Amino acid sequence: MTDVHSFNNISLSGRGGSNPGLLKINSGGIQWKKQGGGKAVEVDKSDIVGVSWMKVPRTNQLGVKTKDGLYYKFIGFRDQDVASLTSFFQSAFGKTPEEKQLSVSGRNWGEVDLNGNNLTFLVGGKQAFEVSLADVSQTQLQGKNDVLLEFHVDDTAGANEKDSLMEISFHIPNTNTQFVGDETRPPAQVFHDNILKVADVGAGVEEAVVTFEGIAILTPRGRYNVELHLSFLRLQGQANDFKIQYSSVVRLFLLPKVILVNRLSDFYLVSLTLIPINGSLVICFVPEQSNQPHTFVVISLDPPIRKGQTLYPHIVMQFETDSVVESELSISDDLMNTRFKDKLERSYKGLIHEVFTTVLRWLSGAKITKPGKFRSSQDGFAVKSSLKAEDGVLYPLEKGFFFLPKPPTLILHDEIDYVEFERHAAGGANMHYFDLSIRLKTDHEHLFRNIQRNEYHNLYSFIRFVSQVSESRLISFCE
Repeated sequence: MTDVHSFNNISLSGRGGSNPGLLKINSGGIQWKKQGGGKAVEVDKSDIVGVSWMKVPRTNQLGVKTKDGLYYKFIGFRDQDVASLTSFFQSAFGKTPEEKQLSVSGRNWGEVDLNGNNLTFLVGGKQAFEVSLADVSQTQLQGKNDVLLEFHVDDTAGANEKDSLMEISFHIPNTNTQFVGDETRPPAQVFHDNILKVADVGAGVEEAVVTFEGIAILTPRGRYNVELHLSFLRLQGQANDFKIQYSSVVRLFLLPKVILVNRLSDFYLVSLTLIPINGSLVICFVPEQSNQPHTFVVISLDPPIRKGQTLYPHIVMQFETDSVVESELSISDDLMNTRFKDKLERSYKGLIHEVFTTVLRWLSGAKITKPGKFRSSQDGFAVKSSLKAEDGVLYPLEKGFFFLPKPPTLILHDEIDYVEFERHAAGGANMHYFDLSIRLKTDHEHLFRNIQRNEYHNLYSFIRFVSQVSESRLISFCE
């Protein structure tokens, strides 16, 4: 039986704040999942190149470094957890955790350690702070001795925290012995050049890898030019401009938009004719179905972006399904042959939503979720329903439900307490519809109304198959 160590209330520390979650460590690697759903981190044992412990105020911090240069910090361990996990890392991973110490002297002069894409400021050999150079957008040499680091503007970073690090300046005197220079190249210039080698600055960053123009975004609503960069994506609209780090992208959804026609309100009047029958005038019209060949692409974020006082955890894009695009990627040959080898191609020609999700998937590292086994009565991937006062479509997916387009609502199966099919009262037009009530373990309830009656058996069978429970009207998702 696999030896599994589980810890509740372990926070993943990052630029977007600290998020508590459940951490599991076993012989195969490390898994962390945010409380309430959202961001998840999985690190395979083979990808771990180093682990470390550091005593921080009131608790302990576990540092995990991967071969890709990523560095995860998990906070919230007791002293007894440190001892047991140290032995586990040695036996299961073959790695002895490094002991690091935190500087509390308050001094602002010391040494800089550049290790991979991390910059650590040391005071007396102890760590004062560290930053990820992947978050650095620009570095400037100011005068002969000062180097300024500017960080990416991330519109998701302030969702959990009121403050966000924007810039930091280092003073490197000419007497510095760590970054040795000469008369024409002072130590500050040497330090600046070393930062350029690993930071997300320079060629290929200011210029987007690829740009998709005039994309219709339903939330936050508007038309935007979408720029995909090496470490972030940018939405440029007439009134709003969002910059989102790929580290905030949790998952991508690629969902064909199928609007099912089931009510008179779902028709548009194209032509009208008055026909006399038995002395009465009968109105005849030629309807045009509201089916539109569009595809939803949803980018789920954690933390979400903010517009005014509104948070947007999902960016809902709408692409014309049959639209074809030709795109040339602006990526250096070195990156194409290393980081993106066997992943990205130099150029693409195909359906716009497929090109967009393919490029974004490999740039961000996020997985793509597509429709699963569910089919509606009309062989579609979703059923038409209403949530609150909004009409939309409900996608039954392999691991949850997704209602689109507004408000975009993602419900994971492991968050569900039970599902209930509610039959409308007999008589009238309502007898052709039913409601679907999904109650969460948090006691919050989502009521999806006015689902067409002929969708009942397909929807019921799918939920029963996925959740492996067999209840008639009340379906409980048991852990």
